[in-house]
Amino acid sequence: MFPSLLFEIMLIGFLGIGSQWLSWRYRMPAIVVMSVAGLLVGPIFGIMNPEEDFGELYKPIITVAVAIILFEGSLNLNFKELRGLGRPLMRIATIGAFIAWIAGSLTAHYIAGLSWAVAFVIGGLFIVTGPTVILPLLRQSKLKPRPAKILKWEGIIVDPIGALLAVFAFEIIAYLTAHNPDGSALLMFFAASIFAAILGWASGKGIGWMFETGNIPEYLKSPAVFVVVITCFTIADEVMHETGLLAVTAMGMTLANMGISSVEDMRHFKENLSILLISAIFIMLAASLDLDTLLHIFSPNIIGYVLLMMFLVRPLSIFLSTIGTDISLNEKILVGWIAPRGIVALTVSSYFAAILGEAGYEDASIITTLTFGLVFFTVVAHGFSISWLAKKLHLSMEGRPGTIIVGSNGFTVELAKSLAKSKVPVIIVDESWERLRKAREAGIPFYHGEMLSEQTEYHLDTTPYEYLIAATDFHSYNALVCTTFMPEYGRTNVFKISPYKQIDSKDTNDIVNKIGGRILFGEELSADDLTTKITSGFGFKQTAITEQYNYNRYLDERDEEAVLLYFIKPSGKIVFYTEEMKSTPESGDTVVSLSPQDKKIQAKLENRRNNNGNQ
Repeated sequence: MFPSLLFEIMLIGFLGIGSQWLSWRYRMPAIVVMSVAGLLVGPIFGIMNPEEDFGELYKPIITVAVAIILFEGSLNLNFKELRGLGRPLMRIATIGAFIAWIAGSLTAHYIAGLSWAVAFVIGGLFIVTGPTVILPLLRQSKLKPRPAKILKWEGIIVDPIGALLAVFAFEIIAYLTAHNPDGSALLMFFAASIFAAILGWASGKGIGWMFETGNIPEYLKSPAVFVVVITCFTIADEVMHETGLLAVTAMGMTLANMGISSVEDMRHFKENLSILLISAIFIMLAASLDLDTLLHIFSPNIIGYVLLMMFLVRPLSIFLSTIGTDISLNEKILVGWIAPRGIVALTVSSYFAAILGEAGYEDASIITTLTFGLVFFTVVAHGFSISWLAKKLHLSMEGRPGTIIVGSNGFTVELAKSLAKSKVPVIIVDESWERLRKAREAGIPFYHGEMLSEQTEYHLDTTPYEYLIAATDFHSYNALVCTTFMPEYGRTNVFKISPYKQIDSKDTNDIVNKIGGRILFGEELSADDLTTKITSGFGFKQTAITEQYNYNRYLDERDEEAVLLYFIKPSGKIVFYTEEMKSTPESGDTVVSLSPQDKKIQAKLENRRNNNGNQ
């Protein structure tokens, strides 16, 4: 169909990232958009079939991508996040997984019509959710930290467990149905699983030690990690199929808990690579389906199976496994509903469809159809419902996007009061209890601690906030804060107060400007200037822009000394004034400025002060 394989690779990348952009732009689940795009270019219009076009390279590409994605996800599993969640999470990953396996196997046998052997293999596999589907949903829904951590940890930890359960079930079946049963295969399975876990731990420790001792230069660290990940995965997978997932998960968790700064520096690069891989792999998998498989998904037994898995098996496993834990009812309902299946289920199921078919199980032919049916329906249902359900259960960070202000002083406290008046979540962060006094007196939410401290990462919930303003007296520190948090908040949402009034060296100005963070309100206004305006009687003024009183008229009539700070759109979005801003307020927006008091009010205050002085 295409002039070259290169053109097809280009199209896969374009569709994957294009789907991610559309989902961001129109607030739709990214996985749903990617699945639909893959189906359109694949089985529906027949534009491409990556499985046929890539040939023998297709499965290795998918497998390596899954290994990297799972490693990147496990690299976020720091045990410090488990404070208060260790017991319920452990029970979900063990007791809950076991219940889901048994209940899912029974459902596959009685509803989908699979033989007992195939049902127990698929039942083990379908307990997985995984980072490929959970992490995009968490980015979209803005859950509160507690349920978000439960879903994230469960998705990453249970991924290798599900694959190993499927392998274990197959080995048990092979043992029980053999003419001359030999337990060596079962022993080999347990030995291979232990070997994979040890290999992953050793690989993580080894690469971490080389980072700490400087045996790998900075420019080779990311490439070295990926080579070790692929090596670790391949060695374990060659010993026994699917144990490679356990190996890379163990490696990622080991590195995540070693406290190595180099790992933090690479994390955003790996997240970007993971997004690219997820986008491409979903397009490839969906496009590789044939039309018969797609149509077979809508058969009554498969739809019945999917519905029971979603509405009975998953909630039952969560509710039973969390009895006696401190998880609230609302959290149980949300976690019991959200369980989309993703890439691991699709890739591993194709492997078992092949080996079960070779073993003589004819019903193994519908495994691929069953898997994609479960993946597609859960992705669509959970993708479109997670935000709505989280809001109904009061488990989402509702309201307008908030602002973190680093540094407590007279201006930042008044700025925070202004934002709070507009119902914008705001918090002031400062390591000085004395500097926080004004924030405390004004009733502004605050956090006493160092913004760049690791402890702040675990104690300060940053979920409600989309903007960050660095406004301390130390300009190099402001630039460092902006640079640190720029990957998390985005280049356009990180700001700093101008340093130029207090720095004489032009070279230093250039350095500070390039480090990070957009300069707020204008280069001519330093933090001292803004604080001085507050002490001299300037106040925060809100002005509504309408069709009759447009923005140009507002600019013409405003006081020359007024400082334009930000404007709020009806959607709640905040736009701070910077030198390079390109958007302007429109009808319906509210402009907030730091303006001098009205002349008549100033005169009255002056007369009152003079009269009090004469008494």
